Amino acid sequence: CTVTTEACVDTMTRKGEWPEDLESQVWDGLKRLEERTGRVLGDDKKPLLVSVRSGAVISMPGMMDTILNLGISDDTVE
Repeated sequence: CTVTTEACVDTMTRKGEWPEDLESQVWDGLKRLEERTGRVLGDDKKPLLVSVRSGAVISMPGMMDTILNLGISDDTVE
């Protein structure tokens, strides 16, 4: 699922409130990914691990955080 720059700007101008339908689009994208991989975000036996990255046109080292292994938990690594 890709969150566009336009959606990010819209969220900022709305003081953090997501644009209409964005949440459902994110959940739909996650569901498709879970179906394709046979894994589930948050599952402790067969977790879906995802990375969240910036898609900036111009590289800006240190300006945007990357989140790796979203979906991992203490139960997953035990």
